[in-house]
Amino acid sequence: MNDASLIPRRSLHDELVDRLRDMIVAGELAGGDRVDERELCQRFGVSRTPVREALKVLATEGFVTLIPRRGARIAVLSERDLAEAFPIMAVLEALAGELACAAATDAEIARIVALTDEMEAHHRAGRLEPYFDLNQRIHLAIAEAARNPTLWRMQRSLDGQVRRGRYQANISRERWDEAMAEHREIANALGRRDGRRLSHLLRTHLENKSRALLGDLRRDAPAEARDP
Repeated sequence: MNDASLIPRRSLHDELVDRLRDMIVAGELAGGDRVDERELCQRFGVSRTPVREALKVLATEGFVTLIPRRGARIAVLSERDLAEAFPIMAVLEALAGELACAAATDAEIARIVALTDEMEAHHRAGRLEPYFDLNQRIHLAIAEAARNPTLWRMQRSLDGQVRRGRYQANISRERWDEAMAEHREIANALGRRDGRRLSHLLRTHLENKSRALLGDLRRDAPAEARDP
């Protein structure tokens, strides 16, 4: 067993939930698949109890479907799920941006701007995976800088759905260029602590992302699989 995969006991529950969530988001655990508890126990070096507790948390977030006496399956993310999640996430991110402009430290703002610079370098080089990783870190950093734990929890509960949608769709280069330009404007507005402008930019950014993802998923899905 690879020791690097083992989870330190100090933060076992949260770490396990986060790792399983990330595996689902990235498609390593695909929608419809049965969850192999034994394999997960071996992979992370834990007993079945924390695995089952983590699955219960993920079930409340919509990632997992628990089946009495039959274990669990990874929930299938539908077009309808995304259509419902994105407008809510757009409102939450808009509020987080407005709050962050008032509550963020100068160091936090500088870090978000630096992450944006790094992300832009990956965009220019066409490196999609590190771009996506930094994109996620930027949105979470803005949410953290808002200093509102309730808002943070609400955003985190929807974040996985949004990320799952991103992994399911192949966004065009044109949309990628637009998204990068939007992120540059977001960083600039945050740097000026322009809460109203940042709120508008974040909401528009999520709305544009939603249209692109849903349009791509509709084109790729077989007719019988599309939501009405």
